[in-house]
Amino acid sequence: MTFPRRHSRQVEAGGVKIGGGAPVVLQSMTNTPTTDIPATVAQIERLLKAGCDLVRLALPDEASAQAFGEIRRLVKVPLIADIHFDYRLALQAIANGADKIRLNPGNIGSFDRVKQVLEAAAKRKIPIRIGVNAGSLEKKLLHEKGVSAESLLESALDIAYKIEREGFRDIVLAGKASSVMQTIEVNRLLAKETDYPLHLGLTEAGLPGAGSIKSAVAVGTLLSEGIGDTVRISLTGDPVTEIRDGLVILRALGLKPPGLEIVSCPTCARTHGEVEAVARKLQEEFAGIDQPLKIAVMGCEVNGPGEAREADIGVAFAKKGGALIFRKGEIVGKTKDAYRTIAEEVKRMIGENS
Repeated sequence: MTFPRRHSRQVEAGGVKIGGGAPVVLQSMTNTPTTDIPATVAQIERLLKAGCDLVRLALPDEASAQAFGEIRRLVKVPLIADIHFDYRLALQAIANGADKIRLNPGNIGSFDRVKQVLEAAAKRKIPIRIGVNAGSLEKKLLHEKGVSAESLLESALDIAYKIEREGFRDIVLAGKASSVMQTIEVNRLLAKETDYPLHLGLTEAGLPGAGSIKSAVAVGTLLSEGIGDTVRISLTGDPVTEIRDGLVILRALGLKPPGLEIVSCPTCARTHGEVEAVARKLQEEFAGIDQPLKIAVMGCEVNGPGEAREADIGVAFAKKGGALIFRKGEIVGKTKDAYRTIAEEVKRMIGENS
């Protein structure tokens, strides 16, 4: 099943196309000190391995902007420089090879400073993402309209149109809130009123688990309506989790090619084996596999080959001990060690497809 995507203009960041019918881009942000170059590079490599398309780095000071240049030389993924307050850090990041700039003009100061960033970005032909969120609305808007989808829209459009009047068109817009419904509504409005590529995310979503679910509702709803060109699932903790959750959302909607998928039953009184333990071990061992492969771990014969008949390989624990092994719904054998048998079969299948 496919659904029409909203048409937007296209920008490009380090060879990655955003908008204009290009595949939805998945991004995350490092949480190591940018000045700690080895740790930041190591985290970027983990993000890249997990399936990240773009990586954003915070540049809170000049030392971070200098480190950004060295990091740019050490990694291959396109990098976004995240700038607040000091426009000179944006200029330094652009000079040091940034592929995209994330800017909040509301806290940069006079528009003349913003114009200097626009001029530098135009010379390097890199896009700027304008981020507007509920926590940084202009005081006038807050007083007149409060925090709402309409005030977020007005703020975003005011800034974007000022920038476009300067002749700069490579703009990505983001309207975010910690409220699921406000995030959905402001992006619906942006999608209706503009043709800018849109960056989706639920700001301050929280920890993995509850934050993942809220983000999936907000981002998934918009993507299912054809809205959104780039996505970040913002979660507290290891940013690799953001990429894993984002891939699940995009694959569930058919916006990314299928990869490794583990399906398992919720367990009940009929469960005869360690479903959760086996499923978790398989998930951990094969987390980095990007091949389209479905593995099933089922607790009994009821939820076994029948309900998981689409699995490439699966196991159903048996009442009298051991487990049945099945492929595409057909039982092909038995085993006393479900995890070992499935793991060996998965490795063999990966080898055959590589």
